[in-house]
Amino acid sequence: MTALFPGFEPRRIKTSGATINLVIGGDGPPVLLLHGYPQTHAMWHKVAPSLARRFTVVCADLRGYGDSGKPRGKPDHSNYSFRRMAQDQVEVMKHLGFEQFYVAGHDRGARTAFRMALDHPERVRKFASIDIIPTHWQLANMQWTYAAHSYHWFFLSQPYDFPEQLLRGNEEYYLRKKFAKQGEGKISEDTMKEYLRCCTPEQIHGVCSDYRATLAVDFPMDKADFEAGRKIQCPALILWAEKSHTQREFDARVAWPHYCANIYKFQILPCAHYPMEEAPDLTYQELDEFFKAPA
Repeated sequence: MTALFPGFEPRRIKTSGATINLVIGGDGPPVLLLHGYPQTHAMWHKVAPSLARRFTVVCADLRGYGDSGKPRGKPDHSNYSFRRMAQDQVEVMKHLGFEQFYVAGHDRGARTAFRMALDHPERVRKFASIDIIPTHWQLANMQWTYAAHSYHWFFLSQPYDFPEQLLRGNEEYYLRKKFAKQGEGKISEDTMKEYLRCCTPEQIHGVCSDYRATLAVDFPMDKADFEAGRKIQCPALILWAEKSHTQREFDARVAWPHYCANIYKFQILPCAHYPMEEAPDLTYQELDEFFKAPA
C-alpha cells in the first residue's frame, strides 16, 4: 500500500475501541482524510501527496474497513455508529500529537467527519464533506428513486447475517458492479485490487454493522440534534459530484445550511461519486484552497 503513497509512513494505532491503520506524510498543519464505502484509505492516493506539500496528511482506514480492526457488531450496533468511528479518529490524531486538525471525508468518511465536527468542536478546525447529503436530511427526505438507486443502504443494514451470507463468495462481482453503477470507470486496476484484497468476511461484517448503525443509532441521534438546532460551527466546505445520486436526487445548497452554521463554499465537481479518483486535481485544489484560507 505504501507504494501508492510515496514518502508516507505506515502506522497502526490502538484506540479505546479498535486498532486503526493509516499512512502519514508531509509537513504543516494536520489534515485527516477519511474514505467511503466500498473503499479504504487507498482512495486518497491521487490527492494526499499533493496536499502533503503544505500539510501533514493522515489517511486512515475507518474501523471495520481496510486494515483497521474489525470488532464484531454489538446487538444495538452502537460500536459502529459514526460517533464511535469518529472517536477512533480523534484518538488517533491525539496520539499523533494533534489536538486540533482539519478533516475531509467522502461518503461514509464524510458522515464520520460530520459527527466528529459536532461532537468535538474543540478538535475540528475545518470540515470538508465530499458527495453526501447529511444523514438525517437524506433519510427523512429521500424519494423512492434514491432508495432504488442506493439499494445497498437497505440491503447491507438487514439483520445479521443475511447480507454477509449473500455477499460471501461474490465479493469481486459485487464490488465491480458497485463501482460501475456509481462511478465513471476511472478507478485503476491496482487500486481495485487493493479494495478486493480488503473485502474479507470480516470487512463485510464491519460494513454491514456500519450500515445497521446508520438506521438504528445515527439517524435518531442526528434527528435529535436537528430538532435541538445543533449545527456544525467550524468552517465547512461542501463538495459534490454533478453525475452522482447526490446531485440527481437532492439540492445540497438547500440541505446543508440546516446542519452547518458557517459554510465556506458550495462546489460541484465534474465527475461521478468518486471525485478523489475521477477528478483528483480539482478535488485537491478545492481542499488546498479551503484548508489554507484564514479561518
